[in-house]
Amino acid sequence: MASIEDIVVQPPHTATWLVHIDRSMWIGGVRGLMLQALHPLAMRGVWQNSNFQEDPFGRLRRTADFVGRVTFGSPAEADEIGRRVRGIHRRLRIDDPDTGRTHRVDDPELLLWVHCAEVSSYLSVARRAGLGLTDRQADRYLAEQRRSATYVGLHAEDVPGSTAEMDDYFAGIRPRLKVTPESASTVRFLLWPRLPAELRMLTPGKPAYFPFGALCYYSLPDWARKLYGVLPDVPRSTVGAALKAFRLGMNSVPETVHDRAFMPSTRDMLTGARTRLDAAGYDLGKGLKGLTDPRRWPDGVAEAA
Repeated sequence: MASIEDIVVQPPHTATWLVHIDRSMWIGGVRGLMLQALHPLAMRGVWQNSNFQEDPFGRLRRTADFVGRVTFGSPAEADEIGRRVRGIHRRLRIDDPDTGRTHRVDDPELLLWVHCAEVSSYLSVARRAGLGLTDRQADRYLAEQRRSATYVGLHAEDVPGSTAEMDDYFAGIRPRLKVTPESASTVRFLLWPRLPAELRMLTPGKPAYFPFGALCYYSLPDWARKLYGVLPDVPRSTVGAALKAFRLGMNSVPETVHDRAFMPSTRDMLTGARTRLDAAGYDLGKGLKGLTDPRRWPDGVAEAA
């Protein structure tokens, strides 16, 4: 019988599963984009090599696909998307008008910044929104995410593997972060995006998006919001209450409905994960999210974990 590590990259007993199955990930994902935009060179890389402004939701869904595959996918699926991402990055370059230099998109420094901004956002938002992770579990999450970093070409030992190491990383890089015209435009765009053509019929309901975008912005670290200065400050307790309400509401959405937000290929990957886990004896009666409960694991798995 295959081991659980052969079935999914990050099994239900990992801290990664707890964080990535949580619907607060939508806030964390957009917060991560806002945070990433503060690195001038990384932001220029996005600006020069993607259609982010035309298809912001597409980028978010592609990020969700990558995160999903290196969490719930099989090792083969994770390896395949890792090769694809590394191949794309290998071909891309960034022109820096400040220095006249050309940089590789797969520069380890840039890859590390994107990784740290992303996973720290997932973790911070989930904890503030009410996911009851202990400090030990938070450290485990970041240690487990070292494996995810290897799929984009980083070496695990070069990636922060605890909250203390992540804090040290941000303390070291903060002096090099700033608001550029591209990053200012990006955060304004994420607060009020232009809908892609296939979603233009939703334009009348677009004002309902702003509270979501604002919540993503307000979930940023204090220092990042001070750099942007886009929206007035609100009490931290208000932000925490809004995050908890968002998480509660989103986590109540049936899995079959929630999954429609993903790309078809992502949905197919998740279906495969359910099939493999069911065959291994996991109780999928409450879907993948239900597997946060050890009572739905096969006999002996909880003790081994």
